Amino acid sequence: MTDHARGTAAWHGRIEHVRGADLDPDTAQTSGMRRYEAISGRRVGSERLWMGRTHVGPATSSGDHHHGEAETAIYIVSGRPVFVFAEGTEEVRVETRPGDYIFVPPYVPHREENPSPDEEAVVVIARSTQEGIVVNLPSLWADVERPADPGQP
Repeated sequence: MTDHARGTAAWHGRIEHVRGADLDPDTAQTSGMRRYEAISGRRVGSERLWMGRTHVGPATSSGDHHHGEAETAIYIVSGRPVFVFAEGTEEVRVETRPGDYIFVPPYVPHREENPSPDEEAVVVIARSTQEGIVVNLPSLWADVERPADPGQP
């Protein structure tokens, strides 16, 4: 068998190409922002990864939300979005600029804000699950259901 023939065997996957213009808005949404799905189980057959792009318009804040069991990595493409989460009774605000990265651990309530009066904020998101998990919340301090830790009594 030639190397080429082995490369097309059933066990050998193929690369999927999703053009930027072909992102799908039919994914979980939160008020104040718009998510577009690029890579998911539904779109390309991924098993452990979700990736997409999010837009937050000028002078807009998203609703409070979390992403369940998914770890979330965010790359700031344009704008200067602010990521807000609760620490005790205080809101913590993380100000970003293009080229920055943000990590959001599983189940952490947060929101995105775009303080610019005229520039849209655009970020690329990658999650450790192949579904775009979004749990919208009434506040950053809302009770979040987490699965039981097997190490806890």
